[in-house]
Amino acid sequence: MAPEMSADVRIGPDDIRRRKRGVPIVCLTAYTYPVARLLDDHVDLLLVGDSVAMVLHGHKTTLGASLEMMIAHGQAVMRGSAKACVVVDMPAGSYETSAAQALASARRVIDETGCQAVKLEGGIDVAEQIAAIVAAGIPVMGHIGLQPQSVEKDGGYKIKGRTEENMVALFRDGEAVEKAGAFSLVIEGTVETVATELTRRLSIPTIGIGASADCDGQILVIDDMVGLTVDRVPKFVKEYAELRGVVSDAAARYAAEVRSRAFPGPDHVFPSTSGKDKA
Repeated sequence: MAPEMSADVRIGPDDIRRRKRGVPIVCLTAYTYPVARLLDDHVDLLLVGDSVAMVLHGHKTTLGASLEMMIAHGQAVMRGSAKACVVVDMPAGSYETSAAQALASARRVIDETGCQAVKLEGGIDVAEQIAAIVAAGIPVMGHIGLQPQSVEKDGGYKIKGRTEENMVALFRDGEAVEKAGAFSLVIEGTVETVATELTRRLSIPTIGIGASADCDGQILVIDDMVGLTVDRVPKFVKEYAELRGVVSDAAARYAAEVRSRAFPGPDHVFPSTSGKDKA
């Protein structure tokens, strides 16, 4: 069972690590102050994902994210969060070249946002970078399986673990990330049985997204989860609300009232006789 945590103490990477084979870890993405405020009481971990490039900025892939973009959204989420462990994605181009580049980028993220950890994609190929960041005292979350930063190289969003060769590569990647010192590992878009076996083999918690219910936790993109995504919704998403219709209906009713001069009404203007000057 997970240890009891005081409501006024922020969850840290070590708390997440200790949740291995315990109560499943609840994770969602967040990119803004109000969403962080709304989610903070309900989740264990908030990920400021580079998916923000697609979700909020309209890019076709996560490759549109920059370090400055991630820092700005990380700062917003930290302002809105008091309890959850906040992890900020390191975007493509900020860590792949060398361990020194990765450490410099990670330090910027931590110093400028105050978040609890960073996340980067890759396995054996980034083990040196993970080890360097961890050695400097910065917690790292790993990410293997389907890696959105590699979709152009992979020729699209392809599910991992379908061949024996790919299964072996995934096990090696997971073990490399664990050995390098990551406190947890996201497994994305991976065949269920492979994700289950990875979870069994590794001593650090696994966080599934399009993976397996046997993972130690689950994560979804918040806009997908609440039915606000306006483009294609991935197969692995369950929509717990349908906000597309709510937002569209609200905009339609507002437009109709403005055009008919029904809005603003008496309750939304400031009569000269009133002493109330607060907006």
